[in-house]
Amino acid sequence: MGMRIAVLGTRGFPGVQGGVEKHCEELYPRLAGLGCDITVFTRAPYIPPVKRACEWRGVKFAHLWCPRKKSFEAITHTLLGLIEARRLRPDILHVHGIGPALLVPFAKRLGMSVVLTHHSFNYMHAKWGNAAKAMLKNGERAGVVHSDAVITISRSIKEDLRRLYGRSAVYIPNGVSVRKPLPPGAGLRRLGLGPGKYIFLACRFVEEKGIHDLIAAYSRLKDTGHKLVIAGDADHETDYSKKVREMAGSVEGVVLAGFQTGEALSELFSNASCFVLPSYHEGFPIALLEALGYGLPSLVSDIPAHRELPLSEEVYFRPGDRAALERALSISVRGGFETERRRYTGLIESRFEWDSIAASTLDVYRHVLESASALKGSRQALNQ
Repeated sequence: MGMRIAVLGTRGFPGVQGGVEKHCEELYPRLAGLGCDITVFTRAPYIPPVKRACEWRGVKFAHLWCPRKKSFEAITHTLLGLIEARRLRPDILHVHGIGPALLVPFAKRLGMSVVLTHHSFNYMHAKWGNAAKAMLKNGERAGVVHSDAVITISRSIKEDLRRLYGRSAVYIPNGVSVRKPLPPGAGLRRLGLGPGKYIFLACRFVEEKGIHDLIAAYSRLKDTGHKLVIAGDADHETDYSKKVREMAGSVEGVVLAGFQTGEALSELFSNASCFVLPSYHEGFPIALLEALGYGLPSLVSDIPAHRELPLSEEVYFRPGDRAALERALSISVRGGFETERRRYTGLIESRFEWDSIAASTLDVYRHVLESASALKGSRQALNQ
């Protein structure tokens, strides 16, 4: 039997909204293909009963109950997952995110070898109150300090962890599967869209994504003939998600497409005129990698995560600067960034390829187990 890996910190997959979920959906079938025995603990409320399969592409699922409340969901699910993981006795427990990382010391006391992937500084997100932000910071510290290995999806996170905690981490980025562009079809027709005649954003409805800025900037454009399409939804209905819907309803040309996956999402990426990501904070956005993989000119906020990609200087704008975003949109819809089209496809395929990412993750697992074995041997020698 191959290396046994238990996974905590994702809501589940396939087809569940979220960057961590997409990351896990791409990573773990590949690790299963490399011989690992993978069990993912999902959050049952996010998986409709008819889709609660026991296995998918070689990955086993254990669907665990949790309350669908943003303040208690992750920690409750993690605790239940640790209890179940103790029974499975995995070689590695892989924890995703700093919220679930709060219980890493408990996992260590249960005798588990733990790998943490740090995806984002979630306590910077506006949706959390002060108490939740403090809990997330504590989770970050607990996970970073006590895990046997830490993976970061961006170089900026890696350097921040070195500065904050003196901890070395392994940089393994998010990846992207570059797909052949799809011609316009039923998906576009259903939304009333024409190819090359819409600006596109795919994200969750949370404040740090800057959706409100994008809608406001788009509302100032005149006679472009382009619609603004936003694919995504809220995990939990909030005042912000309601605000987005209200803003979208008040601006002609804004289309809320809902959460999209598979060919429907591919069709939207394939036929957009440009992609926009006006975020205030990001870990390392898979949606942007996908846009670049489809050859889309992409306009992005000037934040550290976006600076890790070699984009042209003119496509960056200051987060929250609606006037600058409006100018960039105006240039883009008139073809001003067409030289960006397909410029980065080869680079994306070579630098952010999921098979290589899976192999690098497996190397981390092996190193952790080798270190644990060496430590055990040293202790046995001392006791003799």
